Amino acid sequence: MAYLGNVPARSFISFERQVFTIVNSQTAYTLSHSVTNENDIRLVVNNVVQEPGSGKAYTASGTTLTLSAALTNGTDEMYCVFLGRATATNAPGAGSVGTSQLAADAVTNAKIADDAISDEQLDPTVITGQTAETSIATDDLILLSDTSASGALKKMTRANFVSGIGGTNTPAFLVSKGSDQSVSNGTTTKITFDNEVYDVGSCFASDKFTVPSGEDGKYFLYYNIRINAGNHSVVQYCFAQFRKNGSELTRVEGLDFRNNYGGYSNLLTRSFTIPLVAGDYIEVFMDQAQTSGTPTVRGEGSGILMSTFGGYKIIE
Repeated sequence: MAYLGNVPARSFISFERQVFTIVNSQTAYTLSHSVTNENDIRLVVNNVVQEPGSGKAYTASGTTLTLSAALTNGTDEMYCVFLGRATATNAPGAGSVGTSQLAADAVTNAKIADDAISDEQLDPTVITGQTAETSIATDDLILLSDTSASGALKKMTRANFVSGIGGTNTPAFLVSKGSDQSVSNGTTTKITFDNEVYDVGSCFASDKFTVPSGEDGKYFLYYNIRINAGNHSVVQYCFAQFRKNGSELTRVEGLDFRNNYGGYSNLLTRSFTIPLVAGDYIEVFMDQAQTSGTPTVRGEGSGILMSTFGGYKIIE
């Protein structure tokens, strides 16, 4: 006979039957299937159908069957039939269950595998407006929202997160002169620095700063050169310069000593930023023009740093 709709999942249905082993003086028995109440089963004792209900032959709830009176083993027989329960069932076909077949909030945490949720199932907007944390514990995980088209949530440990904030500003160094150094007229002279105040990254040697391997970036460099022109000097000017890889990079010049009786309180100072790559080196040089006298680059006195050269990495 023709019909409309889906093909039935099964053609014949039978009802499951449970036979009980009678235990003397026992009124409670365990059902093989859970039931709502006694009306879900038909109980037969000695081939006589029993009446269900409180005050009747039996009651049932869950998997517990309770008789109103105990039976005798070897004399009495008892079985039940689960009404409306088919012994043969078919599982739903693959991909046949949709969202409309699932009740809201039906899937609990216990039914979700620990590794089943990936970032594509998470909505980054659900954390918008949540209470901001004021501190981070060492074992906390931090969620980050990817601003790319994927919109994925990413997680980092506290250590990973804080390691990317700020910078160490290394390599870094500061050196000074321990003693005076004379500068001859018309001769460009490399200034020697024989006292390392600090050298983080072992980047200063042979009176020059060299960028270590893997430390390409932008650097802040500076020098402060204190000049002693000598008493009654007629030195016209001095200049100091940065040299990169042996070539002049920048200079400070034009200090006139001729009216400076005693020749002190003259300072050549320069600072700037520059991109450098591994192997680049920076040195400080000085020159002067004069008619008499020999100016000097001042060294330390009474623990005071007179002439210094320093720098550090600021960004990649």
